[in-house]
Amino acid sequence: MGYGVLYVVGTPIGNLEDVTLRALRVLGEVEVIAAEDTRVTRKLLARYDLHTRLISYHRHSPQRRIEEILGRLERGENVALVSDAGMPGIADPGQELIAACIEAGHEVVPIPGPTALATSLAISGLPTDSFLFVGFPPRAAGRRRQALRELAEQPRTLVMFEAPHRLVETLELAREVLGDRRAVVVRELTKKFEEVLRGPLSEIAATLRGREVIGEATVLIEGGAPAAAQPASLEEAVERAERLVKQGASVRDAARTVAEELGVSRRAVYERMQGRGR
Repeated sequence: MGYGVLYVVGTPIGNLEDVTLRALRVLGEVEVIAAEDTRVTRKLLARYDLHTRLISYHRHSPQRRIEEILGRLERGENVALVSDAGMPGIADPGQELIAACIEAGHEVVPIPGPTALATSLAISGLPTDSFLFVGFPPRAAGRRRQALRELAEQPRTLVMFEAPHRLVETLELAREVLGDRRAVVVRELTKKFEEVLRGPLSEIAATLRGREVIGEATVLIEGGAPAAAQPASLEEAVERAERLVKQGASVRDAARTVAEELGVSRRAVYERMQGRGR
């Protein structure tokens, strides 16, 4: 008997109709489903009349749960891993189990499904050709502030998840650290009360302040402008030009080349080199 397979199965992020036919087939065929919250997964299984056995696997699961799942794979059982919503392993406790299975030499097969990350980006209106996903920011306000400072000059669109009770505080902190940038907050995707808020960070924070926010949110923030590179000093430029002269360039050509490369005055470089007897 060969080893079993760990199937990493994407499940709906809200609307139960957003499940693939392949996901339903796999969930019905495996010996067991490791679910972040068995109550949530049971609703999906009931909707499609599936009766596969469920076991829990979540952030607080003991190490022996991973060992149990590895043992099942070694005995030839196929296991499906699902999270509460979306694709397991993305800012999700499934990451540790997936890594353990790979290290043990077991086959890990993805069954793609919806993700709040990609879905939110697609409708954000912010640049999506390049983005940086930072997961959940630190819980402690001081560490969260420092994390935002480190991202201040990041030119790519920033994407993060945030818990409902910290959402407004994080938006206000981001405005303070990053400036009042364009942002988008996406909540309850594909559900009855789906909400997409677009505008400056201050405006979105004001809209949500005092409201009861339910469910994790995806926060997207416009990238910043990287700090301008410090211009080269005249001395640095002259030294560079003198090296070119030693390699056979004329003083005039060396001054022009260095001026174009370093963004300094060609005339200033030329005159300084002339003053040195070049």
